[in-house]
Amino acid sequence: MHTTLPPAQERWLLITLAGIQFTHIVDFMIMMPLGPQLTTLFAISDAQFGLLVSAYTLSAGVSGLLATSFIDRFERKQLLLWLYLLFGLTTLGCALAPSYGWLMAARVAAGLFGGILSAMTQTVIGDVIPFARRGRATGFVMTAFSLASVVGVPAGLFLANHGGWHSAFIALAVLCSVVGLLAAYSLPRLNAHLAQAQGRDVFHALQAVLQDANHRRALLLSGTMMFAGFTIIPYITIYNQANHVLQLSEIPYIYLCGGAVTLFTSRWIGVLTDRVGKRVMFQRMVLLSAIPMTLITLMQPIPLVGVLLVTSSFFVTMNGRMIPGMALLTSAAVPQFRGTFMSLNGAVQSVSIGLASWVGGLLIQRDAQGQVTHYWLCAVVSVAASVLAFYLAKHVKVHTAEQAAKPSTPHA
Repeated sequence: MHTTLPPAQERWLLITLAGIQFTHIVDFMIMMPLGPQLTTLFAISDAQFGLLVSAYTLSAGVSGLLATSFIDRFERKQLLLWLYLLFGLTTLGCALAPSYGWLMAARVAAGLFGGILSAMTQTVIGDVIPFARRGRATGFVMTAFSLASVVGVPAGLFLANHGGWHSAFIALAVLCSVVGLLAAYSLPRLNAHLAQAQGRDVFHALQAVLQDANHRRALLLSGTMMFAGFTIIPYITIYNQANHVLQLSEIPYIYLCGGAVTLFTSRWIGVLTDRVGKRVMFQRMVLLSAIPMTLITLMQPIPLVGVLLVTSSFFVTMNGRMIPGMALLTSAAVPQFRGTFMSLNGAVQSVSIGLASWVGGLLIQRDAQGQVTHYWLCAVVSVAASVLAFYLAKHVKVHTAEQAAKPSTPHA
């Protein structure tokens, strides 16, 4: 069930989807480095700021779950455009928030729409891009994660440092308007799924997704894939700074270098994913990721180059798991319920991220000197989750209609 596009329009479509992902990711990531400004301005505690950061992810998880009841009942383009418009307005609302309470409300609202947008981009890829080229397309769109680290967050911090924290969100809202216009031009009308949605109650699609054993295995795979990464990721900066592995001024290099490297490797991994197979590539990257996953939790003070080699390897392999993993998940969904499945998948991933972060926080401790200890336990849990993901990937089946699709000439 695909809408075939001319090569030029397909390229613009992928650029648009990457732009939507970029703005959504930067909107989430920019909050964390703004902590010092916001805690001082609103006179809030670190715990209150932590709630401000997590509100976006938790809200995205709730919206992803709610979206399963309606996402496949609307034409894709119109739904995505309306969601993106509301996301842009809530981002502008963050910029105009006069107090902690109003900013919290704006972050919750932004998460509500941002969470569904992430699922929608993957759904559109599944609807438009043939199976044979889906890994490459997913890799291209996921370069947004790297660009967010290399360009988005540093640019946002520059604006915040020179024009106040509001300016970062104002600039992001302006960028949303530009990407929104591009989306209105490049997105095709996608309504082939609607014929099979007529006459069903709103929970029919959700019930159909959950009754499918392959869908359940795929959702469990998705949850373990995210859990494995986020027991470690939230505490990388804390560990490196508290244990004197890096100076505070050197911390940004972790994200700049990691993002820059993945920016180049994402397309390469996407091509390999289509060449060797989604499942095989995912399993290879899972095994490879266990090495930097362990090393990053055991680092001691060493030259900066050595630290960046480990952290960049971690980012590359974690991103390398996501590309074939998401391509496999998208292809595991029954086409007429792909939107519902991807929305539920987004909710599962958001919950997994929150749960993993909570578990990681329980595992790490501080010694008398304030240094972080037991971080290696996070790696043990992450590797264990990765082993489970490796096993689950063997049993997640590609939908027969997708598997039977003939390879197409690449033009993504």
